[in-house]
Amino acid sequence: MSNSGIDHLDNPKIEEAAAWLAITPRRQREKPAVPLLRERFGLTPVEACQAISAANLIIARAG
Repeated sequence: MSNSGIDHLDNPKIEEAAAWLAITPRRQREKPAVPLLRERFGLTPVEACQAISAANLIIARAG
């Protein structure tokens, strides 16, 4: 898995969640992103928001 380039991603769970979120279409997610990432990856609300930000960056760089 490549690094998204965001400095605060020193937590591998955030990196994993961001990568998953970037490749998973919204229609395939059963809940809103924050509660979903909290359940699926055991993130705090702040970490979930960091993962969402990182996922958006991954998507932007890929496009």
